[in-house]
Amino acid sequence: MQKHRKELKPIVFNDHILKPFINQINKDLNAFCINETFFTYKDFTKSISKIRDCLQLQKVVSKNVGLVVNDDLETYASIFAIWLEGLAYVPLHPLQPIERNIEIIDQAEVSLILDSSLVSKYEKFEKIATNELVFNKFNLEIKEIADSELAYILFTSGSTGKPKGVSITRGNVGTFIKSFFEIGFDITEKDRCLQVFDLTFDVSVQSYLVPLTRGACTFTIPHDQIKFSYVFGLLEDHEITFGAMAPSMLRYLRPYFDEINIPSMRYNILTAEASPIELVDEWKTCLPNARLFNFYGPTEATIYCTYYEILRDSKNKSLNGMFSIGKAMEGLEAVILIDGDITKAPGIKGELCVAGDQVTPGYWKNDSKNKDSFITKIINNKELRFYRTGDSCNFDNDGDILLYGRIDYQVKIQGYRIELGEIEYKVRDYLNGVNAISIAFTNNTGNTELALFVESKEVSGDAIKNYLSTQLPPYMLPSKLYFLNEFPLNTSGKTDRIVLKSLINT
Repeated sequence: MQKHRKELKPIVFNDHILKPFINQINKDLNAFCINETFFTYKDFTKSISKIRDCLQLQKVVSKNVGLVVNDDLETYASIFAIWLEGLAYVPLHPLQPIERNIEIIDQAEVSLILDSSLVSKYEKFEKIATNELVFNKFNLEIKEIADSELAYILFTSGSTGKPKGVSITRGNVGTFIKSFFEIGFDITEKDRCLQVFDLTFDVSVQSYLVPLTRGACTFTIPHDQIKFSYVFGLLEDHEITFGAMAPSMLRYLRPYFDEINIPSMRYNILTAEASPIELVDEWKTCLPNARLFNFYGPTEATIYCTYYEILRDSKNKSLNGMFSIGKAMEGLEAVILIDGDITKAPGIKGELCVAGDQVTPGYWKNDSKNKDSFITKIINNKELRFYRTGDSCNFDNDGDILLYGRIDYQVKIQGYRIELGEIEYKVRDYLNGVNAISIAFTNNTGNTELALFVESKEVSGDAIKNYLSTQLPPYMLPSKLYFLNEFPLNTSGKTDRIVLKSLINT
C-alpha cells in the first residue's frame, strides 16, 4: 500500500521573496544605482555571498544581527545574507546618536554587528567589516526557514523615552509582497525604481524588495545629499518609472513643479503621512502617465495595510482635504473599534484596527505594550487578533476608510473634543495648500492651548487669525502662531511634530 507523503506547507517568504530574487541573478541587469554608480545583480550576489560566507564562519549567538545602514551595496547585500542564513536584521542608523543605537543593541540582544563604514563606531562590539571582505564563491542556497522566524526588528520612538522594537516575521514580509503585487503592479526588469527612505523606516523594505524580486534597478539617495534636490535629479535624469514618496517630499519639490516632467513614471505611491488633495493634484501634472496611489500602514502591519487609487479625472474620496486610505489589502481585515465593540458599519467613527498575516507577532519583549496594542475579536465565527492602530477613522457607504488623524491628535479644550486635522485643513484651504500643523500644549496655568505652525514666512498672522475666527468656534482658535520656511522632518520623512512642539514658548 502506497504511503501518502505529507504535503509541505509553502514557505511564503521563500516563495515570494528569495526565490523570485534568485531568479534574477544570472541576468545581465543593473540591481542598484548608488551615488551614480551602477551595480549589476552579479555584483550584488557576489557581495551577498562574501558576507554570508563570513556569517557562516562566525559563531552567531543571537539571531538578531545589528546592521549599520549605510547607503552602499554592502548594506543591502547584508540584508539578504542575513535572511539567507535565517537571521533577522536590526537597523542602526549611522547618523543617529550612538547612545540610542547602543540602547537598541541592548534591547534586541544583538551579539554581532555588520558594518560597512570606513570608520566604525562599534569597535567594542563583535563586528564584521563587510567592506573589507573578499569574494570567493557564490553562496546563495535557500534554506527552509520557517515563516514564523523574524526578518527584522524596527525600533520606533516610545512614549517612555526608550525606543520600542516592532518584530516583523518572514511570513509578515512574504505575505506583504504577495498582497502588494495582487493589487496589480506590473514591475519588470525594465523598471527604474526609487528608494528614498532610510533603512530604519519600513517603507524602505518595499522600496528595495519590489524591484529586486522583479529584476528592476533600485536608485538610492546618499546620506550626505540634500534628499529632495537629489530626488529631483534622479527622477528626470534616470527616467524613474516607480517610486514611493512621502507628501513631505512633494512639499519640498513643490517650488519646482513647473520644471518637473516625468512621463516615464508608471506608478507613484504616496505614503508615510496623510496626502493632501491640493498638493497631489498639482503633483499629478508632473507625472502625466502615472497611476497614483495613497497607501496607509503602521509598521506593526508590515509597511502598508490599506490602499486607495487616486483618480485623475473623477472626484476622489476625502476627509478634511486628505485622500481616503481606501480598503484593506488582500488577506487583511480592517474594522472600527468603538466602546469595546467592532464594526464595519458606515459613518461610525472610532479606532481603526487591522488583523491578518501581515500583523506583527508583537513588540520585542514588551508585554505591557503588547497587552495595550492588541485585541482578539470574533468575526464570522473566526477568532482574529487585531492591532490597534491609534488612528481615528470611519468607513463610508462603499467600504472605503476615511482617516481623521491620530487619536492622540484629538484634544479636549474647554470640555470640547476637537480634531487638530480640522484646523489644519481650514488653514491649508485658506492659504491655497501651504502646509500647516496644529499642536496642543499645556500653558503655565495647566490648561490646554493650541499652537499653529505655518510652512511659510510670507503670510499674515492677523489674516489667518481673522479668517479662522469666521470658520471655527473660539475654543478651536490657536493662541500661538509660528512661521517657518521649512518644517523639520524625522528620519521617516514625516513632519517632526516633536521638534515643532519644542519651539512653543509657553
